[in-house]
Order: sequence, then structure tokens, then C-alpha cells
Amino acid sequence: MIDPSAIDAVLQHILPAIQSHKTKSSGPFILGLSGLQGSGKSTWATALTETLNAKHGVNTRTLSLDDLYHDHDQLVALRESNPGNGLLRSRGQPGTHDEVLAKRFFDEVTRGSESSEPIPWPAFDKSLFSGEGGRVPLTEWDSVPRSPPLEVLIFEGWCLGFQPLSPEAVEQKWKRATELETSKGAQSEENQLSTTTLASHRLEHLLLINTNLERYCESFMGPWRFDAFLHLSTDQLVNVYHWRLDQERALREKKGAGMTDQEVVRFVQGYMPAYELYLDKLTQESFFAQEGGEKAHLRVVLDSKRKVLRVEKA
Repeated sequence: MIDPSAIDAVLQHILPAIQSHKTKSSGPFILGLSGLQGSGKSTWATALTETLNAKHGVNTRTLSLDDLYHDHDQLVALRESNPGNGLLRSRGQPGTHDEVLAKRFFDEVTRGSESSEPIPWPAFDKSLFSGEGGRVPLTEWDSVPRSPPLEVLIFEGWCLGFQPLSPEAVEQKWKRATELETSKGAQSEENQLSTTTLASHRLEHLLLINTNLERYCESFMGPWRFDAFLHLSTDQLVNVYHWRLDQERALREKKGAGMTDQEVVRFVQGYMPAYELYLDKLTQESFFAQEGGEKAHLRVVLDSKRKVLRVEKA
């Protein structure tokens, strides 16, 4: 449960921009929402959507980056064509999403009153194909009417806000991590919950993800795409492990099924390389730093229990 005062603290910065946007465009105000694994970004997206709709009368919908994954066959083909790249073994990384679908969706949704056709709303079902996931058939997608007009789109995803580095910068970070790699002997829990994992991957695999991210930012999720940005962050990156461990333990207690602690650690480690490469820039400067202007970048800093410590402007 998110403290309503935290939602209000975020919206007090964003609502004036939403109202201003209405006077300039018939398309929706697009809020990017990025969060570390386990930070509760989907819960935040839902809470923001419900508050905007019910409390402020602003017609709002959410789309997750997860709903833009390639279909199952394409994900399998991607994995098989990159057999040594552990980062592409499962869905999640830049390169596993359908960029054509993403661009088409945003082109359609930003047309606003220029079109009277309903907006097809993409959907991906993670339970299909024994948990590998697959796209929901087009005939089962929501069809969102143009009237009343969509006023706010909240687009949420774990790697929103990440921006590609130069190949030289990726290599520099990889070399530094390699030099700091600890021995391969028995690991303590602290080492298992490592926030330095780049050395576990080949440089060319990291560079491929970086190239994919560059394409994403050019086609559908660069700073130019958003009217405001919200980042769920933390002072200690290791909290990502604790958040996910807590979530899965609660799931096991409730449903009798869920990932083991070791599976959770391996799951989080799959995302850690991107955090190591791109997170520092997102936490040190505004996502819109290169654009200038007045777009708001807000940062919600969470503690190890996902309690809001502060809401601040980047």
C-alpha cells in the first residue's frame, strides 16, 4: 500500500504540467515511470492512474514496457541466435521488445483528436508457454475509444530513463568491474547479492544491449517522448535483492508457489549489469538535462522496505 501523501506529493508537481499540456495538444500527456526491480512501479502506476481518474477527473491509462515484448516465437529465435549471451536468455533486456509495435502504438496514441479510430492497447501474458510468456492475440486487446479523450498515458518500465553510453564508456566500466572481481571461491551472502556483475558477461554482449538501448531511445523511449518523468530509486542498490526476496517469500506464503531465494538472486542478477552501466547518470542528473525547458523529473527515494524517504526534483 502506497501512502496517499506520497502520491499527492508527486502529483502536485505534475498536475500543472498536465493542465498546461491540454492547451497545447489534443494528444495525451505522457508520464514515464521507471523503477528498480521490486520497487513497486506497477503499484505506483496503478495508484497514480486511480488518483488522477477518481480524484482529479483526468482520464488516465497505463501501459507497461512488458506489454511490448516480442511474441514467444521471436523471443525463442532471439535466444537461439545469441546462445552465449546470458542477458538474452529470457525476456527483459533491450532487444527483447517489439520496437515496431512500440513506435506504432505511440504514433497512434499521440494522434489525439486527429483520429476517431479506437486505440488498440497491446498486452503480453507472462503465464503462456510455461511461463516464458507470449503476446495476447490482437482480438483480445483492449480497444480504447477516442472519446472521452485520453488525457494522460503512464508508461512504466524497468529501463525507462536509461540512456546509451559510448562503446568506450561501456568498455571502461567493464574493465573496472573485471579488475574488482573477487575470487571464485565460496561466497558470503553479501557477495551473492552483488551489485558488481559486469565482469560475469562478455564485453560484446554488453555492447549489444547498449546498441539495442540506443535504438529504443531513438524510436520510442528517449527524453523527447515524455512530458514528465518519475523515477523510483533507492540509496542502496542492494535493496533490489531485498525487495524481490520479500515479494517472493510473501508469494510463497500466500500461494504456496514462487521463486526460491536462489532463483530470485539469479533473476535480479540478470538486470544488475544495466543498473551498473546506466543508473548512475539517471540518479545524478535530470533525464531531460540535454533538452532544457521545464519538463519535470521527480525522484522517489525508497528504503529497504519500500517506504518513501523523500520525493525530490532531479
